[in-house]
Amino acid sequence: MERYSIQEFVHETMQQDKGEGLFELETARLLEINLTDKIWTKAGAMVSYRGNIKFEREGVFEHGLGKMFKKTLTGEGTSLMKATGQGKLYVADQGKKISILQLQGESLFVNGNDLLAFEPTIEWDIKLMKKIAGMLSGGLFNVKLEGEGLVAITSHYEPLTLLVTPDNPVFTDPNATVAWSGSLQHEFVTDISFKTFIGRGSGESIQMKFSGNGFVVIQPFEEVYFKQTNSMG
Repeated sequence: MERYSIQEFVHETMQQDKGEGLFELETARLLEINLTDKIWTKAGAMVSYRGNIKFEREGVFEHGLGKMFKKTLTGEGTSLMKATGQGKLYVADQGKKISILQLQGESLFVNGNDLLAFEPTIEWDIKLMKKIAGMLSGGLFNVKLEGEGLVAITSHYEPLTLLVTPDNPVFTDPNATVAWSGSLQHEFVTDISFKTFIGRGSGESIQMKFSGNGFVVIQPFEEVYFKQTNSMG
C-alpha cells in the first residue's frame, strides 16, 4: 500500500469492531456505544451515529422537581441527552481522554463537566458545591453515581489516581479534580497564603480535602468554568 495514499489513511483510521460490548473505545478520545436500548450521554457529545437512534434532551420533569431545581442553579453543565434505539453511537468531548469504569454496587462522584455517558441502570444525583460557588469562576458541581453499570468519564490528558487512607488525606485543586470514590469524605479548605502562587490574585486559594479510604482522580489541567449569563435583558 503506497505511503500517504487515501487507501492507507482509510485503512489506518477505519472503525473496527472489537467486540467489547456496550462501551468500546475506538480511540483514546472517541467512545463507541453499541446501543440496543437506552443510554444517557452529555448533551452535545454526539459526533456521529448509524442505525435507528432517537435523541431527546432531558425532560424538565424527567428526574423530579428536586433535580430540576438543582439543574437550574448549576446551568447547562448538567444537561443530559437520552439516546434510544439500536445502532452505533459515537460520543466525545472536546478531544478529552476517555476512561470507562464498571460500577458494581459502588458509588462514584464525578465532576459534572467530566461525565460523558452512563447506563440507565445507574442511579444519579447532582450535588451542588454551594460553599465555593462565589469563589470560583463558574458553578462547580458534581454528580453522584451509584449502582450497577458502565460509566464513561473524561479528562484533559492522562488521568492520575491518588489513593487516600485515614492517615494520609489528599488535597487537590477543585478545577483539576475529575472524580473520587463515594466512600470518601470531602470538604473545602482555604489558604490565603497560597493565592499568589496559584495565580488567583484576588480571594483565597480553595482546595478540596479528601479523607477516609478511597481514591481521587486528577488531571494535569485546570478546568475553567463559565457562568451562564442571561442574554434576554
